[in-house]
Amino acid sequence: MGKENSDPPPQAAGGIEIGRRGSRVAVVLPFLFFLPLVVALFAGLFLNPREVPSVLIGKPAPDFVLPRLHSPEKTISPADMKNKPWVLNVWASWCVGCRVEHPLLSLLRAEAPVVGLNYKDEPAAAAAWLARAGDPYFASAVDAEGRAGLDWGVYGVPETFVVDGEGIVRYKHIGPLDERTVTEVIVPLLRG
Repeated sequence: MGKENSDPPPQAAGGIEIGRRGSRVAVVLPFLFFLPLVVALFAGLFLNPREVPSVLIGKPAPDFVLPRLHSPEKTISPADMKNKPWVLNVWASWCVGCRVEHPLLSLLRAEAPVVGLNYKDEPAAAAAWLARAGDPYFASAVDAEGRAGLDWGVYGVPETFVVDGEGIVRYKHIGPLDERTVTEVIVPLLRG
């Protein structure tokens, strides 16, 4: 007589018997599921968060008609900027990054009009901050509820967009501007 295997068959959770083939599947299946997730997360470590692609690039600038910060009885809109390149800078008085980039906005204003989009801010606080720091804007639009920012795909402040003379969005920068970005990327776009 042959020797019989006295070991009981393996069991999965709940007491269900599984064979050797089933145990291999139970080991390999989670690995196959998590491997793509691990690869995607690892690849994400090497991406630049400031280089988020914008669906607006190459498309007409979203329209808005908003009150001006310093003259609320007047409005500002992209239609006011027709036939000339311009910059839209999304900012707020409570934004630390906006304070970092603020001096560079004067460099941009020397090249083209800079329209501020004062995002989810108190108008009095925004006006007071510009009075202290200096006002580099052609005009600042008050976007108290953030609806215009939403149309522009704003993730947070600061963000900066370059719009050409035909009203087409050509560039989006997320986060505070730096001198290299202003001189090597934005100014050449404005000069066309």
